[in-house]
Amino acid sequence: MKASVFASRPAPLDCRDRRCAPVLAAIGLGLALVLGFARGAVAQQAPLTAIDIALEPDATMLQRAKDANARLLKSFPKGFALDETHHPHVTLVQQFVRTAELDKVFAAANAVLAKEKPTSWTLKAFKYYYIPSPPVGLAGIVVEPTDDLHRLQDELIKAVAPYTAKTGTPAAFFSRDGGRDIQKSLIEYVSGFTTIAAGKRFNPHVTIGVGTETYLKTMLAEPFDAFTFSPTGASVYQLGTFGTARKELKALPLTP
Repeated sequence: MKASVFASRPAPLDCRDRRCAPVLAAIGLGLALVLGFARGAVAQQAPLTAIDIALEPDATMLQRAKDANARLLKSFPKGFALDETHHPHVTLVQQFVRTAELDKVFAAANAVLAKEKPTSWTLKAFKYYYIPSPPVGLAGIVVEPTDDLHRLQDELIKAVAPYTAKTGTPAAFFSRDGGRDIQKSLIEYVSGFTTIAAGKRFNPHVTIGVGTETYLKTMLAEPFDAFTFSPTGASVYQLGTFGTARKELKALPLTP
C-alpha cells in the first residue's frame, strides 16, 4: 500500500509551541507595515485648500483697481475682470492648509486680527508692477510696506503654521476647469510664500489683471498718480488661477 500523501506534511503549529512565536512576530510586523503604509497614504491624500488671508481695500482702491482692470481688458480681452469671484485685495498670507482644519485657521487668523486695528491705517499706493509670464504678465498696484503690515503678516504666518502643508496640487484651488487653469508657477509660489513673499520680500499689492508684456511695460513707464486708502475688512479666500481670490471662505471682522 502506498503511503498517504498527507504523511509527509508537517504537523500544524500549536501556538502553545515555541515555534509559533517567530511566525506570529513576522505576521505582526507585516500587518504593522501594511497599516503604517495605509495611514501614510491617507495622510498624503488628505484634502488641502490653497488660501489667501487678505485685507479688503476701501472704495478708493477698489475704483482705481477696477479702472486699471478695464484698461487691461480693453487691451487684452482674454484676461479676467475684477468681480465677485475675482476680489481686489491686499494679500497677507498664502498657504496650503488642511481642509479639515479650516475652522482652526479662521480662529487663529481672527485672534491675530483682534489685536490689530487695520481700519485706522493709512496705506499708500505708489506704482504699478507685473509678474512676467511671457507673452503676458499679471499686473498689480503696489502698496508701500509699513511696520504695521509687516507685523500683521508675521503674526498671521506664525498663527496658521500648525495647519499648513508644504505643497499641494491643482485640486487645492478654486477651478471651474478641473484644475487645468492652475499654473505650476502658482503652486510653487504658494508653496514657497513664506520665503519668497514674506519678511523683507513682502510686496503688498492689489492685483488688477492680465496684459501683454508689451502693453504692461508701456503702462509702467507712465507717471503714476499715488493715492492713499485704508482697509475696511479682512477675509480668507480660496485661491484660483493667477493667484486670484476666487471664493470667500470666511469674512473676518476688524476692530474699529
